[in-house]
Amino acid sequence: MSANLAALLYLGSGILFIMALRGLSSPETARQGNFYGMAGMAIAIVTTLFAVNLDFMSILLIIGGVAIGGAAGAVIAKRIPMTAMPQLVAAFHSLVGMAAVLVAAAALYAPEAFHIAGPLGNLKTLSLLELSLGTAIGAITFSGSVIAFAKLNGNMSGAPILLPARHLINIGLGVFILVMMAFLMASGGDAKLAFWLITITAFIVGVTLIIPIGGADMPVVVSMLNSYSGWAAAALGFTLENTALLVTGALVGSSGAILSYIMCKGMNRSFVSVILGGFGETGDAAAAAGPQGTAKQGSAEDAAFVMKNAGKVIIVPGYGMAVAQAQHALKEMADILKEEGVDVAYAIHPVAGRMPGHMNVLLAEAQVPYDEVFELEDINSDFANADVAFVIGANDVTNPAAEDDPSSPIYGMPVLQVWKARTVFFVKRSLGSGYAGVENPLFFRDNTMMLLGDAKKMAESIVKSLE
Repeated sequence: MSANLAALLYLGSGILFIMALRGLSSPETARQGNFYGMAGMAIAIVTTLFAVNLDFMSILLIIGGVAIGGAAGAVIAKRIPMTAMPQLVAAFHSLVGMAAVLVAAAALYAPEAFHIAGPLGNLKTLSLLELSLGTAIGAITFSGSVIAFAKLNGNMSGAPILLPARHLINIGLGVFILVMMAFLMASGGDAKLAFWLITITAFIVGVTLIIPIGGADMPVVVSMLNSYSGWAAAALGFTLENTALLVTGALVGSSGAILSYIMCKGMNRSFVSVILGGFGETGDAAAAAGPQGTAKQGSAEDAAFVMKNAGKVIIVPGYGMAVAQAQHALKEMADILKEEGVDVAYAIHPVAGRMPGHMNVLLAEAQVPYDEVFELEDINSDFANADVAFVIGANDVTNPAAEDDPSSPIYGMPVLQVWKARTVFFVKRSLGSGYAGVENPLFFRDNTMMLLGDAKKMAESIVKSLE
């Protein structure tokens, strides 16, 4: 295959990746965006195979690897429940990071195969810089993603694990990585020990960056690790002189960074502190104190009666709905209310659930019309005109302490102002604190009625009472 044709095909795959990102920006076009992304990746893989002169055994190994990886990915994607999607994304990010490390190592030990050797056989200085950055970012992505997976999957505590002098430790490790990068470049690639010290130190940095971050902040962490994986790929795209890898990595890196910034605003977090791993220190004192006050408890019959006679009901889904898989029962409840002439809308907080768009995907799965789903900034002012705010499994994103209590760890975080509705029905298993470990005073307000129990069973009971 000629270089010009390969460049043209890579350009086409890059355009498809851009169209994929554009499609994924809306639930209505997400499926089409996925198809664009798959088509772009298929073109990039086939082009790479034919653009490089490979022997039969190499082609066979590559095709075998693609087949094994593709089959494993298909099986995992088919079996994984939506509630486990955040940790699956974190796990996949770790694979991207490790791939970057392995490619960088391969390029270091076989520079001729990657066309990065200098006239005297040593590696080009710029290529060594790119390799160093690729392996450092990739190693951080790998170990950080493993920690994020463990926290999300319950293999380790979701609470912040605060190391003594962790910022000084991270600064020291970062300086050491820079020194080793300088040694590697000065040696022309001969100081391979420096490369492995960079990699091992970066693995440690990934742990020290992510381990102090609390579970409530994991959506931002997953998004940020996504960005890291993209930059690792982009760095190696320069080394390999592969346009598709460079473009794809830059797209993933920049889009992940933008998404992280949006989510930081949604959680009132500092973008810089996210990058440095210095956030997530949400205290557990409020949670340890236990529920403060007396909550009014209601029944499915109470909720059905009030909502059936309401003019406007705003539904606020959260991670509790995802765990209980209550979206289909919730959709059935909303359909019955609409038949009774009730105006029904859904309010989505940008960090509801444990990954961006988690609630949107679940509602789309239940075939909730897109025009009934609204983001925080579009619907927050409507709560004051709503007869009922029906909160199902969403805790921290509806906590009035974010606006009323300057001492609260979540103070300043934009939240859905459900308490302004005439009546608030709150579906939750208990009066315990949310994922952030902060008590929700909304439980004890005069206009709040707690519907304690499994979200799916409660929604199904309400449906029966409405019929």
